[in-house]
Amino acid sequence: MNGTFTERDRKVLQAIIMDYIQSAEPVGSRTVSKKYKMGLSPATIRNVMADLEEMGFLIQPHTSAGRVPTDRAFRFYVDSILEVRKLSKIDRDRIELGLQEEKMDINEMMKRASSLLSLLSRQTGVVLAPRFGSNIFKHIEFIKLREKKILVIIVSKSGEVQNKLIESDEPMGQDELDKYSKFLTEMMGGLSLVEAKRKIMEEMKQEKVLFDKLMYRALQLSQKALEDEGGGDLYIEGQTNIMESPEFADLEKMRDLLLAFEEKTKIVKLLDKALSIHGIQIFIGAENEFNEMRGCSVIAAPYSKENFTLGTLGVIGPTRMDYSSIIPIVDYTARIVGKILGSLD
Repeated sequence: MNGTFTERDRKVLQAIIMDYIQSAEPVGSRTVSKKYKMGLSPATIRNVMADLEEMGFLIQPHTSAGRVPTDRAFRFYVDSILEVRKLSKIDRDRIELGLQEEKMDINEMMKRASSLLSLLSRQTGVVLAPRFGSNIFKHIEFIKLREKKILVIIVSKSGEVQNKLIESDEPMGQDELDKYSKFLTEMMGGLSLVEAKRKIMEEMKQEKVLFDKLMYRALQLSQKALEDEGGGDLYIEGQTNIMESPEFADLEKMRDLLLAFEEKTKIVKLLDKALSIHGIQIFIGAENEFNEMRGCSVIAAPYSKENFTLGTLGVIGPTRMDYSSIIPIVDYTARIVGKILGSLD
């Protein structure tokens, strides 16, 4: 941050950002002077705008006398100026009632959550469903197939089953495998698969494991069984909302963004970043590291069950989206999704 940034700079920058959020048009000094009653002349405002441009907060599109806020300006706005609005009771009710319908399975709820996020924000709603690894572990079984091939069956507390084929380093009998199943089921019971994985890695470092052959081989097998437990599904709703923003009138930008929605892996990576952080996470423009999404911001929040993060959800929109009203929508939806998943046991 430039040391000479003054309160006056802050007020002018805030006015420009607020105007740009509403209009999507470059903002000129005359507009700021007329609309925002700061008691500053257009000439003074012009000087302030020139300073802000020098600091990297504004850019001047070639064809216009007005200025447009940069990603850096939006980052400063979100971190230092933004006042988040309170979510109205109507919107809170819409989220709760929309997600708490009888007989809705998890997949339907994820789809409904992304629809509600899109509807209420008028942008694109995204939900990353829980990974299998976030399930609470109940039981593991190893079944000998042939030679060193073993079928692993992992059952979660909620009844989901994952099968995996692994190869052991040396041949093992079924009796031996049954012992490993029993030992690991006792050790990992009540943990999520992600936590179980962590515990196994810690146990592998213990000295006693080296002297206990059963323990060592059981842990080795379970490490193989829990590798890459697979990502959660991504639900996207309202892609067309973002395409209606003037910024995406440019066909190339629109095509890039559609490709990112189509591929999904990039959006999953972004939402993954928000998994490890509590509360709202905002990626503005170039911060999201993907060229296709350079004109977009992502507002994301993890949803949790008993302090254990299950997945992430959020809204993707142009960098000039209305952060103050969208942040509470994302925050509240994440809380309700977590609450409902917490009551499913």
